[in-house]
Amino acid sequence: MHRYKDLEIWKLSRKFCTPIYKVTQSFPESERFGLITQLRRASISVPSNIAEGSAKSSNKHFLIFLENALGSCYEIETQLLVSNDVGYLNDNDLKILSDELHKITLMIAKFMSTLR
Repeated sequence: MHRYKDLEIWKLSRKFCTPIYKVTQSFPESERFGLITQLRRASISVPSNIAEGSAKSSNKHFLIFLENALGSCYEIETQLLVSNDVGYLNDNDLKILSDELHKITLMIAKFMSTLR
């Protein structure tokens, strides 16, 4: 078992939720059940999967949850790109969010390799 609150990937991914919530506040109301919900749920999924997986009794089981967290990172990346494509997200915000997300993705992948 791991103490998820001590894991830097959990701390960073939890903090990443805030800018996602803030940037989606400016999306049109028509995206309330589309990109807004998708981005918010996917961003929350990353630290949630890390936390849940940390309670598992083996690294093998923890890896499954880390893979889910990594999948959510790729989902967020896709949704950010689409948000930019349709004009809801400017290039500067896309770069900032993408850079932070890339950092989280690399950290998760590296942590997974240490658990294998």
